[in-house]
Amino acid sequence: MKEIPPTPESFRELAAAADRLLTGLADLTDADVPAPSALTGWTRGHVLSHLARQAPALERLLTWARTGVETLQYPDRATRDAEIESGAHRSAAALVADVRETAAHFQRSAEELPEPAWQATIRPFTGELCTPQRVLVIRLRELELHHVDLDLGYRVADIPAGARNIILADVLGYYAQAADVPPFTLRDDGGAELARYGTGGPVVSGTPADALAWLSGRSAGTGLHTTTTTLPVLPRWL
Repeated sequence: MKEIPPTPESFRELAAAADRLLTGLADLTDADVPAPSALTGWTRGHVLSHLARQAPALERLLTWARTGVETLQYPDRATRDAEIESGAHRSAAALVADVRETAAHFQRSAEELPEPAWQATIRPFTGELCTPQRVLVIRLRELELHHVDLDLGYRVADIPAGARNIILADVLGYYAQAADVPPFTLRDDGGAELARYGTGGPVVSGTPADALAWLSGRSAGTGLHTTTTTLPVLPRWL
């Protein structure tokens, strides 16, 4: 799974993603909060509540790395879901303030993590063993893709190339380890191979943004081309 080093450039990517999200929330109203998001069953309030609660959850993993004491991201899925639900019905101002404050706190925690802790072994809620360098990828991915999910005009194509390439590499790595991925080759619009799954199968090509939107379930494959009549059917991502 994708990891990125704790460099000033990585921290700037995270801060910029949070700033883009908060800029996109500048005109959010109370009427916008209960409207459906692009995620089935979740309102915009649910998406924002998730982003706010995810930041301290990821900080718990940083605490694990710093102290060596196992500190779970979430005790279980029911607890995670209850946290999201309990915060999803607040006012727009309360939700945005929560997202802003928790994002800033996470940013400080990451930037202040001692250098040796970045090599510690931890385990996110998704179960993989990794270092805290993966936490940076998870947070960047969630900020950017859930910004898209809010359905406020921000699209996968609007994600800057640096952040998009990190997230795309993470999603491609997920499918490399997932079960039931049909064979296919993915190429960018310039013909460069991005990934190959199995042997044979169609070639799927398009822009990195269109590829990321499809692979992450944010589009049905708009803008992509395939050497067969239909795109491969992918297992559900995350």
